Amino acid sequence: MAVNSNMNYHDKVNKANIEKLRELLDTLPAFCKMFFRGTNDTISSRTKIAYAYDLRVFFEYMMKNNSYCRKFDMQDIPMTVLDNISREDIEEYLEYLSLYKNDEDEEVFNEERGKARKLASLRSFYNFFFRNELISTNPASLVPMPKLHEKEIIRLEPNEVVELLDQVEAGTNLSKKQLSYHSKTAIRDTALLTLLLGTGLRVSECVGLDIKDIDFENGRLKVRRKGGYEDVVYFGDEVRDALLAYLEERKRIIPMEGHEEAFFLSMQNRRITVRAVENLVKKYADNATGGMKKITPHKLRSTFGTNLYQETGDIYLVADVLGHKDVNTTRKHYAAMKDEHKRRAAKAVKLREE
Repeated sequence: MAVNSNMNYHDKVNKANIEKLRELLDTLPAFCKMFFRGTNDTISSRTKIAYAYDLRVFFEYMMKNNSYCRKFDMQDIPMTVLDNISREDIEEYLEYLSLYKNDEDEEVFNEERGKARKLASLRSFYNFFFRNELISTNPASLVPMPKLHEKEIIRLEPNEVVELLDQVEAGTNLSKKQLSYHSKTAIRDTALLTLLLGTGLRVSECVGLDIKDIDFENGRLKVRRKGGYEDVVYFGDEVRDALLAYLEERKRIIPMEGHEEAFFLSMQNRRITVRAVENLVKKYADNATGGMKKITPHKLRSTFGTNLYQETGDIYLVADVLGHKDVNTTRKHYAAMKDEHKRRAAKAVKLREE
């Protein structure tokens, strides 16, 4: 595949995902390519990679435990195998997922959410072939999804947000080695975390920002959302000041070739990576919360969403600002807060003067 030097960050990521998917497809039964071709317009390249990994685990299990599958090499398994797999086979597969060893002989442990994701992948796979009348049975649709227990939303309290940003600016409690890096990255890191906390951006959206995407005059930035569509996100004065402070420093940096447009740069003068942002958030948050909370960039997004919902009580606004296509996704995460609003409403009305 020819490389276009004018490709932006998101196009490069998509290109890398396509290449990775092709590599994975070479390890799967040949008929699987029909599924991935047939879902080009409905599933993102990143999700396809996750599906491919899940399907490989499924077929590896079936080759070991299903007598019909056992006679084939992985790439030679025919589509007819799907009609020879029963509901019971899939239920036993889900049980297997609780604890198994991967290709590197490492133990893999799946709780209910991991199992649910893999079953969802399998359901999409079976639905495609069944809907197109290429198979006559759909056992995956008969297996109930694992019951998911709601998890408490982990987020930072207002005092923890202050403590976190203070940590980033001052480097308090950092080790001697961490401080040596902090002297070079404090302004950048402050801008990064202020942006995440002040807009609720996904870390991939933050990493993908180019200099030209930021409109300081109107306090807004252009982002590529999950799913590939472009959106506009507005930011306040605190975010603006932090970004401008870093921009002044950024102007003095000579980026590596191919990274000239990137807003946030690593110490190697390349576009900063998702993993690097995850690591720096963990570094500062561990100190700010005393290690009591496992804070990730997504938890900073939850913190922003929580604050916005508390201030406005408007779940549709929160969904729009966070870039959720389905408001039910937002409602699911902030349902407990909605109950709190209702409880406050019940106490607000007094029938008699005390």
